[in-house]
Amino acid sequence: MQEAEAESSNVSTSPQAERKAFGSHPPPPTRTIGLGDKLPPARRAQSGSSSESEDDEARKVELLPDTTRASRRPPTVDCHNYSEFNIHIPAYTSAVAVSGHTVAVSNHHHLKIYDLSVSDAPIWNVDSKESGLDTKLVGFKVTALEFRPAAREGDRGCFLWLGTKDGHLLELDVRTGVVVGMKPAVHAHTVTHMFRHARSMVTMDDTGKVLVFTPDTNTDEIVLAYTQPRIVRIADKQEFAKLLGAQLWTSTRDPSAGGGVGTTSRGPIVRVYDIFTPGSAGKSLLPTEHLGAITSGTVLPSQPGMAFLGHEGGNISIWSLQTDDGVPACQEVIKVSTSDVLSLEGVNDRLWAGSRNGMIVAYDVIPQPWVVTNRWMAHQKLPVLRLVVDTWSMEKLGRLTVYSIGRDERLRFWDGLLGTDWVDKELLKRETEFSSFRDMNVLIVSWNVDSAKPDQLTGTADNINFLQDVLTGVDSPDVIAFGLQELIDLESRKMAAKTVLLGGKNKTADGAISQKVTTSYKKWYDRLVLAVRLAMPPDVPYTVIHTENLVGLFSCIFVKNTERISLKQVAITTIKRGMGGRYGNKGGIVARFVIDDTSICFINCHLAAGQHHVRQRNADVTAFLEDKSVFPESDAIEEPLAYVNGGDGSMVLDHEVVFMNGDMNYRIDQRRDNVIASIKAGDLETLYAHDQLLKEMRLNRAFRLRSFMEGPLMFAPTYKYDRRSSEYDSSEKSRVPAWCDRVLWRSREPSRVEQLHYRRYEANISDHRPISAGFRMTVKSVRHDARAKIKAEVEAAWAQHEQGLLRRAHQFYIDQAMI
Repeated sequence: MQEAEAESSNVSTSPQAERKAFGSHPPPPTRTIGLGDKLPPARRAQSGSSSESEDDEARKVELLPDTTRASRRPPTVDCHNYSEFNIHIPAYTSAVAVSGHTVAVSNHHHLKIYDLSVSDAPIWNVDSKESGLDTKLVGFKVTALEFRPAAREGDRGCFLWLGTKDGHLLELDVRTGVVVGMKPAVHAHTVTHMFRHARSMVTMDDTGKVLVFTPDTNTDEIVLAYTQPRIVRIADKQEFAKLLGAQLWTSTRDPSAGGGVGTTSRGPIVRVYDIFTPGSAGKSLLPTEHLGAITSGTVLPSQPGMAFLGHEGGNISIWSLQTDDGVPACQEVIKVSTSDVLSLEGVNDRLWAGSRNGMIVAYDVIPQPWVVTNRWMAHQKLPVLRLVVDTWSMEKLGRLTVYSIGRDERLRFWDGLLGTDWVDKELLKRETEFSSFRDMNVLIVSWNVDSAKPDQLTGTADNINFLQDVLTGVDSPDVIAFGLQELIDLESRKMAAKTVLLGGKNKTADGAISQKVTTSYKKWYDRLVLAVRLAMPPDVPYTVIHTENLVGLFSCIFVKNTERISLKQVAITTIKRGMGGRYGNKGGIVARFVIDDTSICFINCHLAAGQHHVRQRNADVTAFLEDKSVFPESDAIEEPLAYVNGGDGSMVLDHEVVFMNGDMNYRIDQRRDNVIASIKAGDLETLYAHDQLLKEMRLNRAFRLRSFMEGPLMFAPTYKYDRRSSEYDSSEKSRVPAWCDRVLWRSREPSRVEQLHYRRYEANISDHRPISAGFRMTVKSVRHDARAKIKAEVEAAWAQHEQGLLRRAHQFYIDQAMI
């Protein structure tokens, strides 16, 4: 005992002399915190994730409204005789007002008036430096435009008010191009906003002076030169201002918050003024949580007691207008985007929002979470700066039009009632009247082979017969899709990772990495081709139409030669999801083809690993399904009938039928011994409640696979086994068994895909067991002449339906005093 103690004391003291002096290193950084100073935020606990920011991003994406059934077709209108494309709208310096066919655009000293029923060139083109519009005011800059209301029907939408940088107000008759009234310097500062409210007009400048013009009781008209406005004072420099529910809502950027940066206080402050009630004071309101600056606001015809405000940071705050004390109150905040909401407009029963990426998105706000019904590229990937309903369009054009202005300096018109959508949906209901149908059999095989080679399929009968067994699982399959994962071993993956990170410095002169990797794919490819040839009758040959690999992932799709001739638009691509989308160790291979008039997409994927990384797996799924352009657009000249949701085939969810298989890595949230006991007892159903994928489909309203289906899991979990044994992981890690390997599907018409089987196999050369799923799928052929006839009938029915919607919309805008 004493010897041991002596030995230990020697050990502990001997290295002291050799220890390196600390002085050779700089001291660690320190921070002095004064007595009253705020403490720095607590250091966040690491989640064990490969990237904390990836996890945060996944959390944001998870909360967003569901876009999986959204139509991507732009709701264009054809009510103008000439296109708006030639109208140039300088970003940030221009003002725009629209009334039916009439479009007014100002930019500094210039004012252009267009009549799109006559021409796409301006009918009046005025430079105030030269003419001053026949007024004594020469060289004024126009900063605000709005059409004033008129008592006579023929005058409506014909008198345009101009506000200037010097605070002048002018009225122009757009029919003659003549100034018919003016109030010089009535504001004395830059006029920033103009609003129409019932028969009144409201103008506002940047010092917070608001003028309310109400019509003369005798003539029921505002005569600019003679009508004396009432002055209302509000806070100055208001960046956002809008009349909502007969009150003026304003907000300015919070200087202390630096725009959209989160602080501990709530904000931004919203100030609401009842400008039509003399003597009433403004009210300051706060949202329920800290949000970015307010960019836009609107009311929605289907939710008349609510106001909606758009914020930087991608949130929309919802305010109740009908409260006990009459002061609007913030009810809820909805996160709709990972970037800013720049513009917002309530149209019929949809809330339209314009974003930084040029998209306009229409939300159905009744379901929770909100559902995206339409999303389309409006402004060439550049910000959508304004969205406005043209309330004059109903009486002048017999349509409800919305116009948008983008950073691409273009004005675009849209159909506010989304008529093409209505026609599409009605056509789908009658699809059987103009289509013929036939059945096809599809076999999908998924296996994470854990770098095993096909020549290792030896020893047991399950190994030797695996490919024969799996290929005879469906009677005469028309399509066979093999989706394999982890074809290359960990060492190769490490080498491949080094290649990505170090730019291939470690490659041998003869490119040994690629050789080693491609050999793995080649071996499996040759073996699968041979297996199909041996398993299928000699008089029924198959052709490989797709083969692709991505760092361990491998897809190989066979089609019967008899079907090969009817395939169109065959395409395949990869999506990387590892290291924030830079590396393909996790990701997917996406393949598609059109057969007859049905589009089919196959995804073979390997999602983020780890028991607790559900959010990252969900984010991977979102990337596959919502990546903007996976494939080239359809080259169909007429409308692409094979695709759905107004799509052109460039996105995964444009396809009528989507199959998704792979090592999805969703785990079972239970203790290992409980899971193994349930498996041994044959009681798999008790595990369903703890399976992460089934839980996400059941409980996460924003989960992107909620629109997919999966057959019942009647087989034991396929992961993780000791190789060449039937024992679950006996290593130190002792991983919990899980159904990592899955096959899911989605069909626009659910009855057109029927699952024939869903099973596992006992080949044991990997730590996963292989699975397969068989399907009977119905494909359609469209008779174009019959469809054209039915489409004409549906369009006639829409014309009737549209009139009812227009009457209701017209009444709403009258009730809101917007007409």
